[in-house]
Amino acid sequence: MELEFKVSGMQCESCVDKIEKFVGEIDGVELIEVKLKEGRVKVVCDASLSREQIKEAILDSGFEVVE
Repeated sequence: MELEFKVSGMQCESCVDKIEKFVGEIDGVELIEVKLKEGRVKVVCDASLSREQIKEAILDSGFEVVE
């Protein structure tokens, strides 16, 4: 399953690393692609995960998900 999020507050590679760390800790996440300039995060994961679980990880990393 592929999910995409619009994320605000990312400014540098450190921000990218932080999101990748938090989202990457979720079992079932296969790929994380953070597009810093576009403010987008794409996640490929098992269908058993919900959009809300990924969103919570992004929020926990200190960034806002824009709906």
